[in-house]
Amino acid sequence: MGRLFWKFFLCIMLAQVTATIGIGGTFWLKNRAAMQDRALDIDTSPPAQMIIEAASATLEAGGSVALRQFLGKLERMRVFAVDARGHELMGRTVHPAMLAKARAMLVEQKQPHPVVRTVTGSDGQRYLLFLPSSERFRNAEAGAARDTLNAVSLSGPRAMGPGPRPREAGAPPPRGQFGRGQPPRMDTPYRTFIPLTAAIAASLLFSFLLAWYFARPIRDLRQAFEAASHGDLAPRFHASGKRGDELTDLGRDFDRMTGRLRNLMESQTRLLHDVSHELRSPLARLQAAIGLAHQQPEKMDASLERIERESERMDKLIGELLTLSRLEAGAGSPLSEDVGIADLLHDIMEDARYEAKARQVAIAVTGDAAIADAAVTGRPELLARAVENVVRNAVKHSPDGGTVEVALSRLHDGKQERARIAVLDRGPGVAMADLVRIFEPFFRASHTQHSTDGHGLGLAIARHVIGAHGGSIAASRREGGGLCVTMLLPVKTPG
Repeated sequence: MGRLFWKFFLCIMLAQVTATIGIGGTFWLKNRAAMQDRALDIDTSPPAQMIIEAASATLEAGGSVALRQFLGKLERMRVFAVDARGHELMGRTVHPAMLAKARAMLVEQKQPHPVVRTVTGSDGQRYLLFLPSSERFRNAEAGAARDTLNAVSLSGPRAMGPGPRPREAGAPPPRGQFGRGQPPRMDTPYRTFIPLTAAIAASLLFSFLLAWYFARPIRDLRQAFEAASHGDLAPRFHASGKRGDELTDLGRDFDRMTGRLRNLMESQTRLLHDVSHELRSPLARLQAAIGLAHQQPEKMDASLERIERESERMDKLIGELLTLSRLEAGAGSPLSEDVGIADLLHDIMEDARYEAKARQVAIAVTGDAAIADAAVTGRPELLARAVENVVRNAVKHSPDGGTVEVALSRLHDGKQERARIAVLDRGPGVAMADLVRIFEPFFRASHTQHSTDGHGLGLAIARHVIGAHGGSIAASRREGGGLCVTMLLPVKTPG
């Protein structure tokens, strides 16, 4: 388990425990306040009325001495007898709030047998008699029944005599007669801690699961980064889609990043291999021409012409490589200039016709009015380079006396409008398996493997340029032989 796991776990656990203690403390304070309020209440139950009746009869018959004996014999129910000075007969402490409430009830109560009453004894002493309700919650059923029967027996004709003991008064009444005010069980505090303990245990469990849920993918990501730093770019999170959260999305993004890096590294390795291969041939011809010039001085002019031609070929190759490298790196000025497609194609077609005239290859443009007012936001020199590479490639592979067709049209693709530029030739075509690979650097079709004209970078540059302008390029085989290269560019119409 890492440090992040324990941070998650402790934070969530503390939050859960704090919430549990806060809620439990709130209920505990509320119950404590309610119990304090109940402790200051006056008991008005039927047993309380009976015990007050008995105490009143005892005081009226035997005075304060008899009442003292009577109250001393009560085991469960405790009756307070307070005189005018606030002194309790048995010397017990009476809460001032309870005494004030008893005096208030003495004024307000209207029942025929009041539970709070002022009684004057036979000796002239006057007492306020009442029974606290807190006693009712602390008594058991049997104890309350015995005290009530004891009070009734003591208040009868033998109140001053020995009388039967409270335990000999008989069996307690059935449950429910005096059981409404029975106290809670002695194990109530333990029962109170059971839900609190269960809540804390559940909080710990869920904190552990949640921390584990978050820490595990982060730990996997850390291991993936560690592996990537050592060159292992294999996908690791492609099968973790069942989680469906942000961490899973981060893992899939990491896989896409490593996949892109792996492709770039492979393409750079392949490009380096292809560049070394392409440069080896002109360098070999340069060395041969230099050796021939040394051996045969009379053929110096032919050797110099060969040297010049090969140097130009190498310069052109290096220029194309630099262009391709800048396009792959995304370098260059931003694409912010509006380029008219009609004007762009006009200049390209003029240059292509001049080059194709030497081989009697015709170039036919159809549908040019469809995009006469269309414009592309980008860089005109790059767009011209891309379209020119495609057209020159078609001219180069067309047979002598053939025709290269350039078809222009406009497509409405949902909310976006596109210009379609299709370049068609009647050359030898490309195998079905090579239709995608012809846009890779240095790739050549089987029928051009031994050709020294070109380096296989024109279509690769066109693909990068068209993609940088938000378009797409694709190749397809043409019925009757030949190749069709289609370029789609997003356009906007003025106004």
